[in-house]
Amino acid sequence: MRILGIDYGDSRTGIAVSDPLGLTAQAITVLTEKGDKKVIAKISEYMEEYDTKTLVVGLPKNMNGSLGERANLTLAFAEKLKKRLGAEVIMQDERLSSAFAHRTLEEMGVSGKKRTGKVDSIAAVFILQGYLDAHRDGMKG
Repeated sequence: MRILGIDYGDSRTGIAVSDPLGLTAQAITVLTEKGDKKVIAKISEYMEEYDTKTLVVGLPKNMNGSLGERANLTLAFAEKLKKRLGAEVIMQDERLSSAFAHRTLEEMGVSGKKRTGKVDSIAAVFILQGYLDAHRDGMKG
């Protein structure tokens, strides 16, 4: 069963998908639609395309583990996903995922302007891969 990973943001939302065995995550796209309704509609399309009912959404906690404004906005978005799509929504700690994404793109030689659109999809990969790695035993079958 495939799972979608989501790095939710105000301007861009990164989307990743697992392979059918739940071993690896791959970047799909970065959504630039404005407004939760449009973003949710696009996510719904990807859920249908990849035949999934499970979403892993990155939860941007503060470094001390507390929840700030961005985390609260993300939790509200996750609730909308549950209600509108009937999806199982799993929150995954995403601390440092964007920093890792920036570093990965830098190591690949991707420059500043070209990096902007890719960071969010790479961050979604880190979020989903973190979940897959932590739950590998439960993914069989």
